[in-house]
Amino acid sequence: MKRNLFSASLMAALATVAAPMLLLAPLAHSEEIGSVNTNFHLTGSDRVVVEAYDDPDVAGITCYVSRARTGGIKGTLGIAEDPTEAAIACRQIGAIHFNGPVKQQSDVFSERMSLIFKTLHVVRVADSKRNTLVYLTYSDRVATGSAKNSVSAVPMPAGTTIPLK
Repeated sequence: MKRNLFSASLMAALATVAAPMLLLAPLAHSEEIGSVNTNFHLTGSDRVVVEAYDDPDVAGITCYVSRARTGGIKGTLGIAEDPTEAAIACRQIGAIHFNGPVKQQSDVFSERMSLIFKTLHVVRVADSKRNTLVYLTYSDRVATGSAKNSVSAVPMPAGTTIPLK
């Protein structure tokens, strides 16, 4: 009985600490475009989802991120810890237009993967020498000794240069 009381107290304390941090975290603007079920649970299956993220600073570029989502009761309540793995593919989907100068390296998306301990990030890196935007996805929680990551690159069309800050 003491163990359950301690666990409930610990969860309440973590939720109290996490709530303000979640409000301050940048919100990811993604659109789930598909998923497949991987493990069946009576309360909801684990899935691999594919989400589309439009670059907020560069019109005409969309990144597609695939990652695992934990199902079940914890997944439904949003308290499950999703696996760290993710893959990314970014593509030019229209005319490229910069909304202004971009930083040489900038966080463009983030989305939490657990209640407070893990976040998926997408970082844009401008490779001005090759006139290419490189997108890196990683989780901020180290797993098994190294951060899991994936990278994709979008070369600029002829006549388009990256305006750096």
